[in-house]
Amino acid sequence: MVNLDLYRVFYTVARCGSLTKAAEELYISQPAVSQAIKQLENQLGTPLFNRTHRGMELSAQGGRLVYDNVEQALSLLNGVEDKLSELKQSATGTLRIGASETIFQYCLADKLVEYRKLYPDVRFELLSDVSPVTIEQLKTNRCDVGFLNLPVPEDDEIRITDSIMLLNDVFIAGRAFEELRGKELSVWDLEKYPLVFLQSNTVARVAVDSYFKSLGVNVQPAVEVDSWGFMKRLVVEGMGVGCIPRQYALNKLSDGRLFELNVKPAMPARSVAVALPKNAGMTFALRAFLDLLKSPEEK
Repeated sequence: MVNLDLYRVFYTVARCGSLTKAAEELYISQPAVSQAIKQLENQLGTPLFNRTHRGMELSAQGGRLVYDNVEQALSLLNGVEDKLSELKQSATGTLRIGASETIFQYCLADKLVEYRKLYPDVRFELLSDVSPVTIEQLKTNRCDVGFLNLPVPEDDEIRITDSIMLLNDVFIAGRAFEELRGKELSVWDLEKYPLVFLQSNTVARVAVDSYFKSLGVNVQPAVEVDSWGFMKRLVVEGMGVGCIPRQYALNKLSDGRLFELNVKPAMPARSVAVALPKNAGMTFALRAFLDLLKSPEEK
C-alpha cells in the first residue's frame, strides 16, 4: 500500500535540500524525517538522496527518477483537498450552543449577531441552562459546543479549550448599605450582613462557598436566587449584600444603584471556557463561530 506521508516527506526534503528545514516545514522532528526517508528507500529498494556537506541531493538513480512523478501526484491530491475544502467553507445547518442565560447575555450575544451577518444560512439552537446541564448535553450529543463557568470537575468525555472571558467575583451592595461605600472590609465583616447568593447547584455558588471555607468563615445566605438579574434587583432594593462577577454588574455599578465593596482578600478569578465533546469532529460552521471569539492576538 502506498504511504502518501512518506512521499510528502520525500518531496519536502527534496525541495528544501535539508532534513532540518523539511522538519520545520512539516512540524515534525528531524529524526522522524530521516526515518521516513529511510523507510521509503527500503520500500523502493534504492537510495533517494546523496548526503553531502551541502545537504540532501537527489540521487541520479533514485530520487531524480521519481521526483517529477511525486510532485505531479501530490499536486493532484492537493487540488482534490482544495476542492473539498471549498465545499466546507460554506456554513450551513444548525449550530447547537449550550450555555447559561448570563453567558449568552454577557459573552455571546454580540458574537451571535455578528455571526448571523456573516453566515445567514446557519440556524441557531440555543440551549440555556447551568454548566452541569450543559456538560450532560455535550456528552449526550444534544449540543455541539458548550460555554462553561469554570472550574468544573474533570470529565473524560469532554475537552475544555479556550477561555473567552475572565470573571472577577466581587461583593456588591445598594444604597441601603451606603455606610459601606469606600470602606475597607475583611471577609469576616460580611458575617454581620444579610447575604444574597445564587442557588447551591451553580458553579458560582461553589466558588463563593469554597472562598469562605478556605478562610474559615462560616456564612449562610439570607436569600438564594436562581439568576444574576434577580440578585441585582434584590440588592438594589436593599435585601442584602450580593456576590457577582464584576463583568455582570457593570451597568448598575456605573449608574450608582449598586457599588462594589472593598473586601479583603479578593476572591480568586474564574473564567468562562469553551467545551467540546471529546472525540467529535468540528464543522466549518462551528469552527467559524469559535474563530469569532478569539482575540486578535490569537487569530
